[in-house]
Amino acid sequence: MISFYLANIDSDGTGEICFWGRNIFMGFLNMEDKTREALDEDGWLHSGDLGKIDEEGFLYITGRIKELIITAGGENIPPVPIEEAVKKELPIISNAMLIGDKRKFLSMLLTLKCCTNAETMEPTEELSLEAVEFCQLQRSQATKVSDISGGKDKEVYRAIQEGIERVNSAATSNAQRIQKWTILMKDFSVSGGELGPTMKLRRPVVLEMYHKVIEGLYQE
Repeated sequence: MISFYLANIDSDGTGEICFWGRNIFMGFLNMEDKTREALDEDGWLHSGDLGKIDEEGFLYITGRIKELIITAGGENIPPVPIEEAVKKELPIISNAMLIGDKRKFLSMLLTLKCCTNAETMEPTEELSLEAVEFCQLQRSQATKVSDISGGKDKEVYRAIQEGIERVNSAATSNAQRIQKWTILMKDFSVSGGELGPTMKLRRPVVLEMYHKVIEGLYQE
């Protein structure tokens, strides 16, 4: 049987998931420093995963500690739940990456769902069928990312802003609200370097690639 608890729980009820049980490993062979990092003095394994426990006692994983955003005001914000909420709210969005570490407010990089080149597997500028249908619902004739980006398509921008506002309405504090966002010209991909082999977002890579874009969001 495995026991678990949340360590260092914040005001939102999120903490690091820790495990204990006979099937938990005893440590790293001949690596005492790494063992101390993973196991505390009572034998609890600190997973590095963030989670919450709901009213019925079910555990939900919300992200990784190393992905945690710590704002300039000192608030800890797991980015994944907010990113997933945006993608769920807006079917035109392919990838969403929350920005805000050591920043005064949160911003977000967005990519749109696009068709993929069958030979290179690279995302193209052509919007996917789902994205085009979203645009049509907004009375937009956009079929390419360039038809929308830079505020060219006011109706699509309005719809995205409204979706962001719906996500913000569920925020537990003002610090967790997305204040600014921008649409990137190209979707993330493995070949582009923004995604890993398991399609996981490579945040440091994206931060470096789009440094100028991000800085532009924080210029007054």
